[in-house]
Amino acid sequence: MKTLEITGEKREDTGKKNAKNLRRNGRVPCILYGGKEQTFFSAEEKSFKNLVYTPDLFEVRLKIEGKEVGAVMQDIQFHPVSDRILHIDFIELIEGKKITVDLPVRLTGNSAGVMEGGQLIQKMRRLRIKALAHAIPEFIEIKIDDLVIGTSIKVEDVDVENIEFIDSPNVVIVRVKAPRELKDIEPEVLDEELEEGEEGAEGIEGEEGAEGAEGVDGKPKEGDGRDGQPKAEGGGNKGGDQKGGDQKGGSGDSN
Repeated sequence: MKTLEITGEKREDTGKKNAKNLRRNGRVPCILYGGKEQTFFSAEEKSFKNLVYTPDLFEVRLKIEGKEVGAVMQDIQFHPVSDRILHIDFIELIEGKKITVDLPVRLTGNSAGVMEGGQLIQKMRRLRIKALAHAIPEFIEIKIDDLVIGTSIKVEDVDVENIEFIDSPNVVIVRVKAPRELKDIEPEVLDEELEEGEEGAEGIEGEEGAEGAEGVDGKPKEGDGRDGQPKAEGGGNKGGDQKGGDQKGGSGDSN
C-alpha cells in the first residue's frame, strides 16, 4: 500500500459542540480504534486531501502527540450540502491481525468483445476484502483480454493470493454487452432464413392455386366448360298453367 503521514492532536471533549468548533477552525474530528484503546483526535482538513479524493488505498502513519501508529481509513462522513468532511474513522494495523478494507479494481488489457463492437460495462469499482495488513495490495488487477461479447467476470473468477473476498461470489465485476438485441444471429444466417421463408410461402400459394383449378380426384369439375359442353344458362319458369279469363259482353235488346 501507499503511505501517507498525518499529524493529529488528541481531543478530550468528544461532544457535538466541540466537533462543530473544530470544523469551524478547519479541523476534522477523527477516531482511531482496533487496538488496545480508542483514540479521539483531530487534524487539519487540508491534510486529508490526498487520502480522501482518490480511489487508492493508503496506509496512514498517524502521528499523535509523539506516538506513531499505522492505520487505514475505515469510514468517512461528508456534509450533505457543502460536501465538507465531517468525521473520519481509522482502524489500527496490528501485526498478525486481519482487517477488512475496500480495494479499487483496475482493469488491464483490451477486451476482444469491445474490439468486435461490444460495450464494456464495469459494475464494481471497489471490492471488499479481508487480509493481513502486509498482504494487502494497492488494487485488484483484472485482465479483460479474453472477455468477449456476452461474457462477464465475477468475484468467484478472481483469485489473489492471501486475500479473502467478502463480496458475494456471483457479483459481476465487469461484462461486455452486445450493441444490439439480435447479438446471437449473424446477418448471413438471418438472410438465408428469410429467403427460405419466402420460397416456402410461394410454394404453398402455387399448390393452393392448382387444387382450386381441379377437382378432388384430379378431374375437371362439371359445368366448368372443360368437357366440351357449354354451361347451361337461364332456367325454366316454375309455377302453374296460366288460365285465360272469360270475357263477357253485354247485349242489349232492341225493341
